[in-house]
Amino acid sequence: MSKTTKIEPKSIILKAKDPIVLECGDTLQNVRIAYTTWGTLNETKSNVVWVFHALTANGNPQEWWPEMVGYDQVINPEEHFIICANMLGSCYGTTGPTNMNFPLVTINDMVKAHKILKNHLELDKIYLGIGGSMGGQQLLEWAVQEPELFENIVPLATNAFHSPWGIAFNEAQRMALENIDSAKGLEAARAIAMLSYRHYDTYNSTQKDVDQRWDNFSASSYQKYQGEKLRKRFSVPSYYCLSKAMDSHHLGRHFGSAEAALKRITSRSLVIGISSDMLFPPHEQKFLAANIPNSSLEIINSHYGHDGFLTEAETISQLLKEFLK
Repeated sequence: MSKTTKIEPKSIILKAKDPIVLECGDTLQNVRIAYTTWGTLNETKSNVVWVFHALTANGNPQEWWPEMVGYDQVINPEEHFIICANMLGSCYGTTGPTNMNFPLVTINDMVKAHKILKNHLELDKIYLGIGGSMGGQQLLEWAVQEPELFENIVPLATNAFHSPWGIAFNEAQRMALENIDSAKGLEAARAIAMLSYRHYDTYNSTQKDVDQRWDNFSASSYQKYQGEKLRKRFSVPSYYCLSKAMDSHHLGRHFGSAEAALKRITSRSLVIGISSDMLFPPHEQKFLAANIPNSSLEIINSHYGHDGFLTEAETISQLLKEFLK
């Protein structure tokens, strides 16, 4: 396909006709859902790939997962009709908070918004659902609720319920947001998060100072850089809201137990974990694979920690190609 005929991603805003009643009991009126489509839906509607983004990403996976989604990639607009919706509570177009008083949004509520979009697009089947971290939480929640919807699912570096360890990291970040000037608080929160996204070996290999300096360490500069970078592109209320939503994640809330919920899934499933992930450690993916019928498990060796689900795209692409054969 020549460059002149390549289709570009389409960014669209859907205004929901009906309100969304949240799990907490509050109601959101006039909900906006920002989403991206890429590619062409075939006549049988059998080529849909729904990509779920993580906490601070947006509805265009080509921007944050270009080695996985795009022309000549495993998920490509020549073959697939790609959908990615910005999650409820975010600051990238979908209805989200403008202050800290926004109602509590859960992963379940995010799936309610996804269902509105699915119905708007008149989809009865999704060929592949894929998402990492918080995106994987949304994928699993939806696959449990509608077991016949997804033919194939690939949850990466995610879990059936959020751990006390993960909640503690998120609470430390919210404490920074609540007790420091908002801009600096977001920078501090991101710096805390980076410690959970990476690994001891990651910092040792990329931020180690070869000289014997006494100040201005590379690791210090890196933390500040990451904080400043997020502060320039994300909002404090959304970060606060979405971290609470992640903490709320528990597949068993409406099904008795996480094990019972996972056993509802009928999709062919490939569960992928990262060996050095401290935030969503491999035993959480092993739990998923052990309880999802018709599932397989792959643990990728990487020193990038939780962020390995983004950085190890070449390995993930190969695993996905083999899975979808």
